[in-house]
Amino acid sequence: MAREYPVEPYRIKAVEPIPVTTRAQRTQALGRAGYNTCLLRADEVTIDLFTDSGTNAMSDRQWAAMMVGDEAYCGSSSFYRLEDTVARYYGYPELIPTHQGRAAENILAQCLIRPGHHIPGNMYFPSTRVHLERNGGIFHDVIIDEAHQPDADVPFKGNVDPDKLHKVIAEVGADNIPLFWIHATVNMAGGQPISLGNLAEVREIADHHGIPVILDAARAVENAWFIKCREPGQADRTVADILRNICDLTDGATMSAKKDSFANIGGWLGVRDPSLAEAARGLVVVYEGMHTYGGMAGRDMEAIATGIEESVREENISARVGQVEYLGEKLLDAGVPVVRPIGGHAVFLDAGAILPNIPRDQFPAQTLIAAIYQVAGVRGVERGAVSAGRDAVTGENHYPELELVRLAIPRRTYTQSHLDAVAAGVIDLYNERHHITGGLRFVHEPPTMRFFQARFEPVNGALL
Repeated sequence: MAREYPVEPYRIKAVEPIPVTTRAQRTQALGRAGYNTCLLRADEVTIDLFTDSGTNAMSDRQWAAMMVGDEAYCGSSSFYRLEDTVARYYGYPELIPTHQGRAAENILAQCLIRPGHHIPGNMYFPSTRVHLERNGGIFHDVIIDEAHQPDADVPFKGNVDPDKLHKVIAEVGADNIPLFWIHATVNMAGGQPISLGNLAEVREIADHHGIPVILDAARAVENAWFIKCREPGQADRTVADILRNICDLTDGATMSAKKDSFANIGGWLGVRDPSLAEAARGLVVVYEGMHTYGGMAGRDMEAIATGIEESVREENISARVGQVEYLGEKLLDAGVPVVRPIGGHAVFLDAGAILPNIPRDQFPAQTLIAAIYQVAGVRGVERGAVSAGRDAVTGENHYPELELVRLAIPRRTYTQSHLDAVAAGVIDLYNERHHITGGLRFVHEPPTMRFFQARFEPVNGALL
């Protein structure tokens, strides 16, 4: 039974009109976009659940903070406020600002990864994997098996399997592993959290072998909330305290502030090692800008600092995760196959179960999200074989066990009626799914992160 909709801990002060389109208009738009929702224009989308990154609504306090942004090229006071805020809430003493999270990944990868290195992690994320592979690294997925099972209702599907981790270390040697790259939450598994107990076990293994642990902290606040709700002994702790506990078990973090921190742009790399920080600052001035702004305006750093303070408030994170659960449970009640348990930032549809008649090489998830847009005007994103890319050696498609469609909910942006409309549209498509008799094939395939700019055509001439 669907959960009660959470009361939003805010009221609306400004509104933005959204487009309302017909199915015929959406069919034309889908054709122009090559059946890739990434290539749709925003004014062709009614409810946009493509991502929760940079699409959040900022608060009045964030907008006010932007007015005192210090735009000094060197030594901006806004940088020092951000540095202090990150140190207080995340615990990293060395801060390198970047224009967004993948820039931090790029700088960290260039500092630490060399050809022949092996990097274990709890499932890949596309941009992270690209950066480590472009620097010659080889990724090893050491997440628990249940993470690859959509129906497995396990509270911490983001956990690392210690046996898998030990096996990788034994096979390649600790000297060839520059870091463990740990995600909290795990996006590609359905927004699933890692437990504090498991992260502590990873830390112990890392310490034994002298390997640093790097955290993808973009949604670590959501992970902290799940720990509070699901992990024994954590219920009476604050989200801020748990977040700091997570970070204290790591040596550094990459951060896209466009997620938990409510910002529209920005990110950072936080580390403990002064020598690593100095190397990173040498690269940030090459790729991003001066090390005290790193590709961001002072006003953006002010907005992020305020957003960090707001992100750990219990009422904010409770309502945020509650919205996602509300949508997910409405779909589950209607029989739509959804990854369980519901994740922190998005509802993930099990495209393989919804379209079992579509072969993997016709990309069921890409097919499904195109069809959902056509029927409902809702934009999501594929998280399956298209996102996984091709094997760097054989050129064959990667076919991950999970073939998913992600419906990511921006923070403080949509209301209950919007989510009810999304649910109705997805359920309508689910009831029409037998009309989808063929999938999609590439007509243009970029070599890197192909899901952003690829173009497709229906194998059978039309989707629906």
